[in-house]
Amino acid sequence: MFWTMPIHLRQKGWLDERFHTAFQQMMLHTAVREGLLCPAYCLMPDHIHFVWMGLRISTDQRNGIKFLRAHLGPYLKPAKFQHQAHDHVLKTEERQRKFFGLACAEYVLLNPVKEELVKSPAEWPFSGAVIPGYPNVNPFRGDYWPWFWKHYYLVREANVEKRVLPRREME
Repeated sequence: MFWTMPIHLRQKGWLDERFHTAFQQMMLHTAVREGLLCPAYCLMPDHIHFVWMGLRISTDQRNGIKFLRAHLGPYLKPAKFQHQAHDHVLKTEERQRKFFGLACAEYVLLNPVKEELVKSPAEWPFSGAVIPGYPNVNPFRGDYWPWFWKHYYLVREANVEKRVLPRREME
């Protein structure tokens, strides 16, 4: 699933190395609790983008996003998250290995280039990946994506891609 967490009123001034470290730590806790991998994330001055991939049939990304927002909120102060995060359930073709990088991960990682904050996505200090057990993964290395897909298929539950998402309740 592709997630965007906007900051209320697009407030800026909260993004720094302290927040980035807290984000990585909370993403790691969320990943372990809910059975998730985050192959790509990018913290922008007024919003956050990331991709989560569930590893278990019981993975619940909505529980994960509630946990993440609750535990990251104090690090944003005085800013705060917009009322709701935005999610996009990846279509079947977007989840295909050959299209995944273009459809989601590249969009996330290229965000600072599109906003003209850097010339190359690897220059942006607030992006990366969160893969439990692998603190030094780098989505900008040439061998990352082959490694990621090998790891993903090794650690996921069988038939996880056939999981039926629970119905959304109207809020």
